[in-house]
Amino acid sequence: MTEQTNETAATDVAKPARKPHGWREVLAALREPRVLVTLLLGFSSGLPFMLVGNTLGFWLREQGIELAAIGFLSWVGIAYSLKFLWAPIIDRVDLPLLGRLGRRRGWMVLTQIVVGIGLFGMAAVGPGGHLWTFALLAVITAFAAASQDTVVDAWRIERAESPDDLGLLTAAFQFGYRIAILATDAWILVAAAKLGWPTSYLLCAAAMGIGLTATLFAIEPARTPAAASGVAAAPLWTPRGFFDAVVGPFVTFFQTHGPMALLMLCTVALYRLPDFLMGPMAAPLYTDLGLAKEMIGAVRTSFGLVATFVGIALAGLSAVKLGFEKTLVLGAVLGPGSNLAFSAMALAGPNMPVFIGAMIVDNISTGFAGAALVAYMSSLTSLGYTATQYALLSSTYAMLGKFLKGFSGAVVEGLEKSFPLMTSYAIFFAGTAAVGIPVVILSIVLSHHQSKAKAAQASA
Repeated sequence: MTEQTNETAATDVAKPARKPHGWREVLAALREPRVLVTLLLGFSSGLPFMLVGNTLGFWLREQGIELAAIGFLSWVGIAYSLKFLWAPIIDRVDLPLLGRLGRRRGWMVLTQIVVGIGLFGMAAVGPGGHLWTFALLAVITAFAAASQDTVVDAWRIERAESPDDLGLLTAAFQFGYRIAILATDAWILVAAAKLGWPTSYLLCAAAMGIGLTATLFAIEPARTPAAASGVAAAPLWTPRGFFDAVVGPFVTFFQTHGPMALLMLCTVALYRLPDFLMGPMAAPLYTDLGLAKEMIGAVRTSFGLVATFVGIALAGLSAVKLGFEKTLVLGAVLGPGSNLAFSAMALAGPNMPVFIGAMIVDNISTGFAGAALVAYMSSLTSLGYTATQYALLSSTYAMLGKFLKGFSGAVVEGLEKSFPLMTSYAIFFAGTAAVGIPVVILSIVLSHHQSKAKAAQASA
């Protein structure tokens, strides 16, 4: 249960006076077609995320792929951190032929079809005998999936009729996204145990038809103004247009926050680093411990699911009672608890009580830390950031971790030269937890400075 926490949710744009919506309100509103469509699009967006991430590592390890190769293959997820580079193209260019459906719907159809084909190809090729071809298909799937996230986010934001309506559609999207994560992080293990990995991936490829159907029933949103000032944006292919689309949001960020901006960016960029670093080695640890896939899936869908929502609920309560900054500090302290739980699991061996305890700690820690970061980033967007600024900020928080995690398998294999495999895992996970110490310090400093700034504004 790593790194996926609210990554897509981190692309949401917070608008003034947006009312939070719970799952009960979403379920009650599913009779409205646009809410149901949004939920199904959320499912479609979440479906490929784990299939080219941690779940893929499970399949690779069962096929006997070396840990170093598994770590390097995790780099396919970098597409989610680089999507802001081609987001302006999706935002401003109509597709040939499919453009007749509308700019948003046309891009959604294309990306969903490519994701489905990519997953089908991965199932057909398999990692056993054609690893490079398999890796190429995973890269194509990841880029298409990241592009789908971008266009679905844009559709959801533009389709909302009011700030409060945006909150409802966002909650529906997250609901669908979490169902997909649960399916591809836990239920798929049960399916793989009974049907095999290729058939399980084929079923997921077919499930992309859910999103495709939702897209065909979706209504193309009306064009939003190019800028609040009413001045048309420069063409993307011009220097000014490129600067405005990609560089401009960061410039505005620094102009708004001044000296605090760099501290904010450093904290956000490093905040989830321990979680990202451990991610590719979680599934191989399960395999090397000899844990049955059915058992892992059962624990994740029971204890793990409840623990995740407990962590998220605690983070929400903390944000209300203590504020975003102090909640950020607590999340920085609790987050590495997930890494230490995996260290304990490696040392204990295939012990069921320890495994259940580790999953509870892991999911509470990641749930709290992920929600704390999203809450803090949302508090920044409420100050007037645009969708592009927030997309860039969310890419910043994931980019470094997704690059460094590619070396995780090589680190474990390097440790294995001096220690037994399980001890090497334990040292590795403990080391990734220690990476979180600078984040705790940065979060405390940031919280202190922002508290002083708010006090100064209040006294003025």
